[in-house]
Formats: sequence, structure tokens, C-alpha cells
Amino acid sequence: MVGQKKLYRTVLFLFVLLGATVMLYPLLWMIASSFKPELMIFKDKSLIIREFTVEHYIRGWKGVSGTGFLDYLLNSFKVVIPVVIGNILSCSMVGFAIARLKFPGKNIVFYIILLTMMLPMHATLIPRYVLFLNLDWIDSYKPLTVPSFFAVQGFFCYLFIQFMRGIPSDMDQAATVDGCGPVKIYLKIIVPLTTPAFITTAIFSFIWTYDDFFSQLIYISAPTKFTVALALRQYTEALELSAFGVLFAMSSVSLIPIFVFFITSQKYLVEGIVTSGMKG
Repeated sequence: MVGQKKLYRTVLFLFVLLGATVMLYPLLWMIASSFKPELMIFKDKSLIIREFTVEHYIRGWKGVSGTGFLDYLLNSFKVVIPVVIGNILSCSMVGFAIARLKFPGKNIVFYIILLTMMLPMHATLIPRYVLFLNLDWIDSYKPLTVPSFFAVQGFFCYLFIQFMRGIPSDMDQAATVDGCGPVKIYLKIIVPLTTPAFITTAIFSFIWTYDDFFSQLIYISAPTKFTVALALRQYTEALELSAFGVLFAMSSVSLIPIFVFFITSQKYLVEGIVTSGMKG
């Protein structure tokens, strides 16, 4: 039986390793191609780098039309950081109100939050664009950042609700006896105990906003305000056919912030999703 279990685990490991290799091959090929000369990228489709060059990284870092890639990265963080902060603050407050407080219509609000999760963003695209146009927010970062401070992400609200429901209510009652109001209970009890939910929200907010192309394409038009997602498209348009190496190089660079952020927070991500998923 012990030998059969070892054989089963070995076969399973090899199968998973093969699947992971197949799934990661396009990414590894892109990174390898970013170090190959332009003429070798599509001639040699292997991961082996026979002619090494960093020319693509040098050209790509200089950017397009006088705007360097560092500027595009900074523009991305101008959008990402406010969105992360806004989602954490607003969605955690909504989650606390639904999960821990009693008020008329609480169940209705909860059902509305669930309905917003099922509504495609494209269904409200035109009304939102008209609203932001009337506010004179077009070609700025406000349409991308300001809504996050009003708990528009139903998924994160639901995440906090489910996580906070798992915290014993006796702690709230004990804090109330000691003279704590809802604000102190939220800050001193709920927030420290829901760290995994905060980290999970921060990770998903960071990744989704950083990788978002459609919304940024709709609301941003000035090239100097382009984020990384929009800037990558510029390389093939401005440099034409000779830009695939540059595109691959800058795409590889653009993955570094996501990779670092995810690796440093992955244990909280798993804990936050599993814990919130077990609460009914």
C-alpha cells in the first residue's frame, strides 16, 4: 500500500508538472524571446536563447514619443493605489455594516450587492460614461479611482461580509459593555481579525486594476497619461513590425510588480478566500 501511494503521488506530480509547463510555456517563451534578436523571435520558437541581447529592453524603457516606460508605470500606480485604498476602506465598512450591525433593510442591501455581482460592467458603460462626461472627468484618472471609495465592487463587499460573519458576536457584546461604539468595534476588533480579507482585497484590486485595459481605454486619451496596459499597445503601433521584441520585453517588465505583490501576500490570499468561502 505504501508503494502504491508513492507511485500514485509520483504520477500525479508528473501530471501536474506537465500541465503547469504547458500553461506556462507562452509566458516563458515571451520572456525568452525578449532577449533574442528581432529576426530570431519567430524563427526559433524554443526557450533556448542562442543569441542574447538586451536591446529590446533599452528601446522599450525609452518609451514612445518622449514618454518613458517608467512614466507609464507611475501612471499605473496613480490609478492602482487609490483603487486599492478605496476598495479596502469602503468595502470593509459595508461588510461590517451588513455582517455586524442591525438596521432596517439590511437584507435588501445584501441582495442588491449580490445582484451587482451578476451585472456585467458593459451594461452600465454608457450611463457611467455620460455621468463622468457631465462631471468633466473624461481623460483623467477620476472615473477609474473615485468610484472605488463608494463600494462599487460587490465581490469585495461580499468577501468582507462572509469573513466578518465568522467572528464571534460575543466580542462585539463585550466591547459594547466596555463602552465601545460601532466605530471602535470596527477599528479595534474587526479590522485586526480580518487581515486576510484586507490582503485578499488588496491583491485582487491591484491585479485587476493594473491589468485593466478596457476601462482605461474608454476614459483616458492623452498619451502622457497612458498606463502600462495602454502603453504596451503603443509599441506595436508606433514602432510597427519591428516592435515585437520591445513589446515582449516591456510585457515582461510589467509583470514584475504583480509577481512581487502576489508572492509576498499569497498566504493571506489563500486564507482569505478559504475562510470567507466557508461562512454561510
